[in-house]
Amino acid sequence: MYMKVKKVMDIVLSSIGIVILSPVFIVLIIAIKAESKGPVLFKQKRVGIHKKHFSILKFRTMRVDTPKDTPTHLLENPEQYITKVGKFMRKTSLDELPQIFNILTGQMSVIGPRPALWNQYDLIKERDKYGANDVPPGLTGWAQINGRDELAIEVKAKLDGEYVERISFLLDVKCFYGTILSVLKRDGVLEGGTGAKKHSEISRENVSK
Repeated sequence: MYMKVKKVMDIVLSSIGIVILSPVFIVLIIAIKAESKGPVLFKQKRVGIHKKHFSILKFRTMRVDTPKDTPTHLLENPEQYITKVGKFMRKTSLDELPQIFNILTGQMSVIGPRPALWNQYDLIKERDKYGANDVPPGLTGWAQINGRDELAIEVKAKLDGEYVERISFLLDVKCFYGTILSVLKRDGVLEGGTGAKKHSEISRENVSK
């Protein structure tokens, strides 16, 4: 039942978000075009619900000569590809804003497991163990407020599984406000690498919250 309500909420929230954030969109578009050549938006093939592929939308944060379909942490020197505006957008997560349109069209949800790259086979396989590939991917989620880039693949998948198991309105609200706090504090942003934060560490942190 909640999944049906959640879908309606996604449409309403994304519609409101597009209207409210339109001035921010305009400013970012101008900044991106002023600094570097190339399109404003960056499309990337990601894994959606039931492992169906879709094109995720982001504001472009890297130069157009960046190797395609390569996660940032696998690039030899990611800093050389990231633009100045892009670095700011990544730290503040503003590059993710265009995904509001993915949410509006039903490809994503506001809250859910972050969609994996189509070739992140290890993460996709781990998520299969917990049924985390069978819910709509989200703009943010339980794993994002519990470590983000600091998380090892196994830990991230397990946290995604915990979300699927406990999914509810209250958990979504907790993820939503937790994301705002994480963005303000810039928690878990680890450019050019993934961490090895253990699940036991996450559990202790949740107890202390």
